[in-house]
Amino acid sequence: MSTPVTPTPAPAPKKSSKSTIIIAILSVIVLVQSVKIYLDYQEKVEVKAELATTEEDLASTMQRLNDVKLELDQKIEEIAKLGGDVTELEKAKAEVTAELKRSNSRNSKAIKELKDRLEGYEQLLKIKDEEIEKLQSLNKELFSENRSLKTKQNVLSDSLNRLNKNKEELATKVAIASQLKAENISLVSVNDKGKEKEPPFRKRQLEKIKVEFTIADNKVAPIEGKKILVRVIDQNGQPIFDTTKGSGTFILNGKEEFFTSAQEILFDNTGQKLSFTYDKGSDYTAGNYLVEIYTDGYLMGTTRFEVR
Repeated sequence: MSTPVTPTPAPAPKKSSKSTIIIAILSVIVLVQSVKIYLDYQEKVEVKAELATTEEDLASTMQRLNDVKLELDQKIEEIAKLGGDVTELEKAKAEVTAELKRSNSRNSKAIKELKDRLEGYEQLLKIKDEEIEKLQSLNKELFSENRSLKTKQNVLSDSLNRLNKNKEELATKVAIASQLKAENISLVSVNDKGKEKEPPFRKRQLEKIKVEFTIADNKVAPIEGKKILVRVIDQNGQPIFDTTKGSGTFILNGKEEFFTSAQEILFDNTGQKLSFTYDKGSDYTAGNYLVEIYTDGYLMGTTRFEVR
């Protein structure tokens, strides 16, 4: 008879090894959660700090705006008593009052725009201080002089004319200051494959011309729609145009003139970059060409190119 074989018992699982793995996994989970909680906290702290800064900036700006309103009320009363024109001040007061009634929730961009307008209101108040001084001086002069009514009326009329002339001169200066300028003007030729080449050009290689430029920063200019015109002048002083390709006419120095290409944009004082591409459809004659950029009847900038 053979001796029965006793089966060898299977080794017991290592509990300590499993426990170690579980503890390691739990440790990783706790670590990840801790990092997430810390990052969320840091983000909340940064957002809270940014909101606090914005709110503080807004509160300061709104206080300045309220101070401007009080000054406007004072100037309106003073100038009205002196017999001056308060139309500009009344308009500014209405705008300031409307801003004060708006919600105090504004982002940083809106706060910056409000500050820019505040600077304009404060500049207006300085101008009105000078006007008040002139009116006060005028009134003292009129009361101190013992002249006839006609003489007094003439003096008053002359003084008011000077004030109006000063206001007209100021309006002219503001109008000139608000004119837009084209900067970083570049001009290249573009072939059908999109390859660009800088001037001078050979007339056989010149298919299309592309003019690019940016609109310079101008805080005085209002945000509004603008029609930007590009005018290419040939060597004989004649504009190049084709009404079937977007060309047209505009008034320049009281005369109707042709432009080559145009774009309508909303000027928002963000350094907008514009690009004009014009396909003449025929060869350019050799010579020197002038490119002019216009809007609202005034010149924004120029550049030149040569065709050989």
